[in-house]
Amino acid sequence: MFGTRLSLKQLAIVCRSLGTTLHAGVPIIKAVDLAAGKASQPGLRAALQDVVTEIKSGSQLAPALAKHDDLFPELTVDMVRVAEDTGMLPEVFRSLAEHYENNLRLKKDFISQITWPVVQFFAAIFIIAALIFLLGIVGDASNRLDPLGFGLHGSSGALAWLGGWAMVLVAGFIAYKLIVSSPSGQRALFRVLMRIPVVGKCLESFAVARFSWAFHLTQEAGMPIDESLHASLKATSNGAFIAAADSMVSAVESGESLTDAIARSELFSEDFVQMVHVGETTGTVPETLQRLSPQFEDQARRSMRAMAAAAGWVIWCLVAGFIIFLIFRIALWYVGMINDAAQGI
Repeated sequence: MFGTRLSLKQLAIVCRSLGTTLHAGVPIIKAVDLAAGKASQPGLRAALQDVVTEIKSGSQLAPALAKHDDLFPELTVDMVRVAEDTGMLPEVFRSLAEHYENNLRLKKDFISQITWPVVQFFAAIFIIAALIFLLGIVGDASNRLDPLGFGLHGSSGALAWLGGWAMVLVAGFIAYKLIVSSPSGQRALFRVLMRIPVVGKCLESFAVARFSWAFHLTQEAGMPIDESLHASLKATSNGAFIAAADSMVSAVESGESLTDAIARSELFSEDFVQMVHVGETTGTVPETLQRLSPQFEDQARRSMRAMAAAAGWVIWCLVAGFIIFLIFRIALWYVGMINDAAQGI
């Protein structure tokens, strides 16, 4: 569940190193050995050294990498296998490096856009904890204000509030890992997320950008269309797109055009389907997707900004709603105190 797969940065560095050295004419064994020497992660260094041993014993590079599938993604292994058959290892490794660098840029952009809403979320939690502590010590023990109505007072109430949120976040993280650890779980999760306004658009933009890059790479390397579709859809890391792989491949193998197979999935926008149609008509689908990939990347960034803005507004609305709730609770508390005092006169 908690795997050790390489990060995008490490994958990009390894692929860039292998692509550069192989393009310069360095033998494959020496190229992998040099990449192992540059590896900063001990597990990666050991894996690449084991790959060198496998190649020296007569194995090809792809099967040697496949033995370490806990580190190397399936896309990398598939691309290397095709590259060895076509003699395009340097070109494929350089293309893979560009692919992973592109995904790394998107990931960094996503983190930068979502950081502020996350900070707001945790700030709201701690502000509410502070209010529970301060308001809980107002008045005597028999007439303390309970701002949430949950029986939370003073320091113990604030700690209970923080502890409750910690348990919710940890449980959510574990549940997410359990769900995405199985293909059926990923499919169900992403189908739900894709239906959420703003969030669904962001996930679609990410998936389209990654699919476009991967399809261009696999087709340029000479991979058969069925394997290319499978690899490209898996590269999206989106369960809804991955689940559509078998039906799309079956449609293409039964004689349907790629445009019809993509449209039938109902996962891609009409604009994207028309772009593929134009590329398929001219026989330049990979080139078309490569040429338009900067636009897909920009669209993904715009979607991320929209999602981050929406998340910020949702958090602010929740905080504002809670503040209004507190105002009424405090007002009613004081009214109750005044009534009690009036009755005692």
